Amino acid sequence: MIPEGFVTKYEKALASQDWNNVEPLIHNDGCVTFSNGTVHKGQVEIQKAFERNFSLIKNERYEITNVHWAVKSDSVAAYLFDFSWTGIINDREAAGYGCGTATLIKSNGLWQLIAEHLGIKNQ
Repeated sequence: MIPEGFVTKYEKALASQDWNNVEPLIHNDGCVTFSNGTVHKGQVEIQKAFERNFSLIKNERYEITNVHWAVKSDSVAAYLFDFSWTGIINDREAAGYGCGTATLIKSNGLWQLIAEHLGIKNQ
């Protein structure tokens, strides 16, 4: 898989709201910072955070757009992107959007997320 393939796979995995689809894409030592400032270090913490979101947001639709590759090599890649989501929270329609930066490493022949930082995007 090439780094661009990771983005498509990650987007689909998150949209599935199933950790079993996301887990292979997250490095054991990964670190994810959500747009609310919470930091989740290591695959166990990331799993808890993602599963909390999966249970809170029903029928989520997640999209990654405007991907810009900052660097790509045989073992490391980094990209900037925009994201948006819609879903149902407490029986009400909800939505959000922002921008992010992600760093991938190739581990055992597979691209995995080692760091992701999500932020609020000003209009």
